Parts: sequence; C-alpha cells; structure tokens
Amino acid sequence: MVAGNSKVVAVSEQISSELSQEAVILNLKSGIYYGLSEVGASIWNLIQEPKTINEIRDAIVAEYEVEPERCDRDILTLLQQLETEGLIEVRNEISV
Repeated sequence: MVAGNSKVVAVSEQISSELSQEAVILNLKSGIYYGLSEVGASIWNLIQEPKTINEIRDAIVAEYEVEPERCDRDILTLLQQLETEGLIEVRNEISV
C-alpha cells in the first residue's frame, strides 16, 4: 500500500517509452500496455530511481501549477494504480 512515507520505484520487469510528452509502459509479466499523460509520464520518469512521495510531490509542484494537497492526492491515486498493475515496487519506510 502506498502511503506518504513510502519510497516507490519502477519494477525492472517493464519497458517504457516517451511519446509526445506521454509515456507508454509494457508490463513484461502480463504483456499489458499502459499509457500515462504528461504529468503521469513526469512521475514515471522520476521513479526510475527510488523516490519518496514528498520528493515526487515537490518535483511535480515545481514543474506544474498545482496545489500540494491536490498533488499529494493525485500522486497517491496514480501510484496505487501502478502498484495494483505490478508496475512499481513500494517500500514503506518506518520512522523511529
């Protein structure tokens, strides 16, 4: 489950390509293609290396005109969908 303190990263069992500021992803396990809009593609590019939700939000807020609270909600929604489809790995960090 994706939460605010989670780190996320794209799984290695996929290939992706950018097309006109959008992204197309092929899940190599299922053989299913997925498409992402411009903002989704920006998020996808960010998570090629492990990133926290805060790092993703800060990058998107800096790049697009969006309120941080809405950005958080939209990012969590997208990441939960990507996790459900097996396209990302979620690492829940525990604060001590």
